[in-house]
Amino acid sequence: MVAIPVCASTIAGECRGRAQDGAFEGARLTLRGRFTRWFKRLPPLALALLVAGCSLFSGPPPETFDLIGPSSVPTKAGTAAQILIPEPSALKTLDSERIVVATGPRLSYYPDAQWPDRMPKVYQAKAIEAFEKSKRAKAVGRPGEGLSIDYQILTNIRSFEYRTDGVAGGFAHIEVAVKIMDDRNGRIVATRTITGDASVSEDTAEGVVAGVDAALSQVLVELVRWTLSVI
Repeated sequence: MVAIPVCASTIAGECRGRAQDGAFEGARLTLRGRFTRWFKRLPPLALALLVAGCSLFSGPPPETFDLIGPSSVPTKAGTAAQILIPEPSALKTLDSERIVVATGPRLSYYPDAQWPDRMPKVYQAKAIEAFEKSKRAKAVGRPGEGLSIDYQILTNIRSFEYRTDGVAGGFAHIEVAVKIMDDRNGRIVATRTITGDASVSEDTAEGVVAGVDAALSQVLVELVRWTLSVI
């Protein structure tokens, strides 16, 4: 015989219903104790089926959207230096897979949509790709890739969001504070704040992601050009 998974919340609801119908408190506690003992005696396979059955009611997972970044980064400056791009820092609201929506001072997340990874890691990956697309940097990578590092690009992400006043449209806004550090002596060579803004044609996940991607491309093109002109 195959047992059909039943959500724990369903059983608990039945217990509460009996209590509300006038059952004694002691009877409710007895039923609760029986359920707890029954749940603990479930074999691993049955427990897995129980959890899987309950998860059916949680709805589909958020749809995942990736960012592309600039298709190319034309620049005259170049360098033979090897550049390290550590993962940027960011406030907890930004340090997640969720797409941030700013309505005035209120921050929320776009429903049923997410990035493929935590946003600082997505930014880090796209920044490395932008330097590679410029074809003007000898080597660029993340920690652990065995580079003989000359400079580090230290980034704090201040804004990475879709800004709206509650009506259709709005715009994407990205702001990053960047420091270029000489890895040989720890000296900060240059600092700069870079921003990017792009309109959002429609208040849909696809429209918001397209706007954020356009704003990110602005930031990364400027980041590469500025960095290569400094080092």
